[in-house]
Amino acid sequence: MSDLHSIRGKVVLIAGGAKNLGGLLARDLAAHGAKAVAIHYNSPASAADAEATASAVRAAGVQAVTLQGNLTTAAAIEKLFADTVAAVGRPDIAINTVGKVLKKPMVDISEAEYDEMSAVNAKSAFFFLKEAGKQLNDNGKVCTIVTSLLGAFTPFYASYAGTKAPVEHFTRAAAKEFGARGISVTAVGPGPMDTPFFYPAEGEEAVAYHKTAAALSPFSPTGLTDIQDVVPFIRHLVSDGWWVTGQTILINGGYTTK
Repeated sequence: MSDLHSIRGKVVLIAGGAKNLGGLLARDLAAHGAKAVAIHYNSPASAADAEATASAVRAAGVQAVTLQGNLTTAAAIEKLFADTVAAVGRPDIAINTVGKVLKKPMVDISEAEYDEMSAVNAKSAFFFLKEAGKQLNDNGKVCTIVTSLLGAFTPFYASYAGTKAPVEHFTRAAAKEFGARGISVTAVGPGPMDTPFFYPAEGEEAVAYHKTAAALSPFSPTGLTDIQDVVPFIRHLVSDGWWVTGQTILINGGYTTK
């Protein structure tokens, strides 16, 4: 890997970096030589998790800063990038793990619920990509977490998968627009992950189904996607996998495909 695409010495920004997949990414990229990691978290309820992740990053000898904000407005995302630049420098790598799940029949979804899902999953992703295009150093890397349900034919997730779906086109457009500066842009769709993010939206029967739905489920300790198996792919995409751009990659053990 050339220094141009190495993680070593790079500044990383992770939206939703306090815990679960984002928290593991922060620790992993620090362990692989990042210079600094900016760890965003949404609400005061996640402050302790963000600080724990920052402490782990610092223990690896890497600079860390925690930044709080509700990223459902363009102004909040502009502030996140500005605060990152002020604290640790212009980012080289920007990863957006922010998302919200709602499992509900379409006929029962209120306008308020739809608006919230759209703001969290689509609007925040668009303006994160926009600001990354303005603030990232040349030859930077951007990755947005979407969902493997983009490859599914299923009921009840219309407002979740439906508001993640635009990110595929945002990714393609950004890859074309930012490519002249050497910036690669990707989206990653994990399968149902064994994290606290997954279980509240699912009933007991649905959890049992998801634990057997992937082709490789029998070889997973939980039957679900393990964040430990997702992180190496994202690390690759934001380093020596830079030649992959404008694409959505489903990492799910054969749960869905496209």
